[in-house]
Amino acid sequence: MMDYYLLADLAARLGCQLALAGAETFRVEDTVRRILRTYGVECEVFAIPNNLIISFEAANGKPLTIMKRIGYHGNDLEALEQLNALSRRICREKPTVEEASEWLRQTVAQCRVYRPAVAYLGSFLGGLGFALVFGGTVRDCLWAGLMGMIIGFVNRFLDRFEANPFFSTILASFLMAVPAYVAAGLGWLDNPDAAIIGALMILVPGLLITNSMRDIIYGDTNSGVMRIVQVFLSAFAIALGTAAAWRVTAPIYGIGAVVESASLVWPAWAQALAVFVGCYGFSILFNIHGRWMVLCVLGGTATWMIYLLCEALGLDVYTMNLYATLFAALYAEVMARVRRCPVTPYLVIAIFPLLPGAGVYYTMSLGLQGEMIDALRKGLETAGIAGSLAVGILLVSTGFRVLTAFLSRRERQEHT
Repeated sequence: MMDYYLLADLAARLGCQLALAGAETFRVEDTVRRILRTYGVECEVFAIPNNLIISFEAANGKPLTIMKRIGYHGNDLEALEQLNALSRRICREKPTVEEASEWLRQTVAQCRVYRPAVAYLGSFLGGLGFALVFGGTVRDCLWAGLMGMIIGFVNRFLDRFEANPFFSTILASFLMAVPAYVAAGLGWLDNPDAAIIGALMILVPGLLITNSMRDIIYGDTNSGVMRIVQVFLSAFAIALGTAAAWRVTAPIYGIGAVVESASLVWPAWAQALAVFVGCYGFSILFNIHGRWMVLCVLGGTATWMIYLLCEALGLDVYTMNLYATLFAALYAEVMARVRRCPVTPYLVIAIFPLLPGAGVYYTMSLGLQGEMIDALRKGLETAGIAGSLAVGILLVSTGFRVLTAFLSRRERQEHT
């Protein structure tokens, strides 16, 4: 006889583990529905970033509802891929509920996690690579790598105490920016803005941005809006932390006119190498493993090359970001179907070079100097770039979703 309580608990635990790993809301709900449908149960599922509710009627006619609170969300894309593969296996083989529960326990226990030293290396490579893209010298890149390690240390330390992410971002950006401004005041940095922006990319919530867009695309507006609010709070925390560091170090660094660093002063081959290094670092931070990790990194590198090509053709910044995002989303969708895995790892890394971390930093800098008109202009430009990313992901994801639905319907018709 089916143990419906155990079945509900299995589906809920799998859904929660997916959410904790960084899955989109629609993936969590769809996985729960598929698991229960495999065992002949039709259900109602409601998920938001911090809560999951499952309700269905058991065979004896009694209603059963289970609710689970979802805690702090991470960036564990290894767990996301393994759990997604597990759900496919359960639906394909239909084991007993007890056996499926044991598979889930083993999968969670066996998910690989990088050692702290490797995680710090990822922070170093992420800051180093993107500092060059934003116009930094080799010395600036090395400083950016060291500041990235500071961010990694602060985040890792505060995560042990389950500190509020908003506070963690403020403190990490502050402690990272202080040595940068001091070093610039002492003449040890050539372009402090490039070094700081390169390191700040580690704090830009790339997975949140991606998931918020995909949630809205799939009709989960509540979840999408909640994630967007978190994105704005993260951007505000980054600005607040760096602004505080700027004020504290003003006697050493001074507060001069804000001059945006040239982002394309290095040749294309050098930028390609830098983006490869930076995306490799971020793949470590997102806990991506295996040989397929290189495919994620190559997607980010190719996306930046498309961006540079559009710039060489004289397109405006919004069109450049739109075309580059279209390529990144297309690459991610194709790779996900080739490997039968979630789109998220490929999409997050592919669009990471396009995330407007520099826009957040320069908006803050201009606002601190009282240049409110210029700050507003930069802020609107940053919002426009984010909009271009959203439109690009929307077009490709919607196109693939319509195509998948059409092919599924056609296949069903051929079998009837």
